[in-house]
Amino acid sequence: MNHEIYIQRCLQLAKNGIGTTRPNPSVGAVIVHENKIIGEGFTSPYGGPHAEVNAIRSVQNQELLKEATIYVTLEPCSHHGKTPPCADLIIEKGIPNIVIGSVDTNSLVAGKGIERLKKAGRSVIVGVCEKACKEHHKRFFTVQNKKRPYIVLKWVETKDEFIAPLTKDEQKPVWISNAFSQQLVHKWRSEEHAILVGTNTVINDNPSLTVRSRSGNNPVRIVIDKNLRIPSEATVLNGSVKTIVIVGKNNEIKDVISNDSEKSEKLIYEEINFSSRVAEEICNVLHKHQIQSVIIEGGAQTLQTFIEANLWDEARVFIGDVNFEAGVKRPVFNAKLSSEEKITNDILRIYKND
Repeated sequence: MNHEIYIQRCLQLAKNGIGTTRPNPSVGAVIVHENKIIGEGFTSPYGGPHAEVNAIRSVQNQELLKEATIYVTLEPCSHHGKTPPCADLIIEKGIPNIVIGSVDTNSLVAGKGIERLKKAGRSVIVGVCEKACKEHHKRFFTVQNKKRPYIVLKWVETKDEFIAPLTKDEQKPVWISNAFSQQLVHKWRSEEHAILVGTNTVINDNPSLTVRSRSGNNPVRIVIDKNLRIPSEATVLNGSVKTIVIVGKNNEIKDVISNDSEKSEKLIYEEINFSSRVAEEICNVLHKHQIQSVIIEGGAQTLQTFIEANLWDEARVFIGDVNFEAGVKRPVFNAKLSSEEKITNDILRIYKND
């Protein structure tokens, strides 16, 4: 039996849950009987059934489960959370064969699901398409292993390596990339848990940092405002989306919090020490709020802060088909190129921090 084919199908299914299952990973599951798929599933939004449960429920003839193989991208859980352990359900249904893409590094699982299945006399194969499964579950693994969110750096630069003009006439972005690249960015926003920008980006562009031109959840907005310079009428402070404002210590935070209780529930102020280890301090705040992933969209100083601290996992860099001749230079960056593609007249380069 070609196990890789079915794990690849699991990965296709698992992508359907990205952005909806947090803090759980988005797992894919496939059930095969006599080389035919008889059940499929992926993780429901948080609080709902896991992928294994959905796949098992989708099988019309439950008796076939006793002669079937279940494929999963991640080790079945063995602990009680919002739902019962998936390993127990697999045992209960009599499924004899389990093929797993990657082991779960969560200390609550970490091989215990595999151990439980083997003790019940089941055949367990681990590590099929492991690299691809780990890549898919990268956000979950980063939180578990590094106690910080998965960090994506993103910027757009001109062919002559500027990310913004020195001056502009209006308080809105100056577009360097094309409309197709901009749509892709909104897709990314719907997939990541949070989006982070610095003070100058908010003051200069007044961004909303929401998902537009496609369906999907808005990310949590993370705004750095060390000295409380962002005006109260800025869109990011309107309370429409959960927003965490990171300020310097000794600021009079209570003076800037809105009297509107509904707005205040979505507008959270967190103090950090800006004198040293700023990127680490920000990561600690994000981990405190259980943020699984964050896309950092700028500006140059904010991006450079995370680059210099080596606190990033992936960088997505667009190169637009324009020149500025002068402006704000791109971050100083040296990393190995992972992939490159053309989006009409734009170039998208992906870098990984291995």
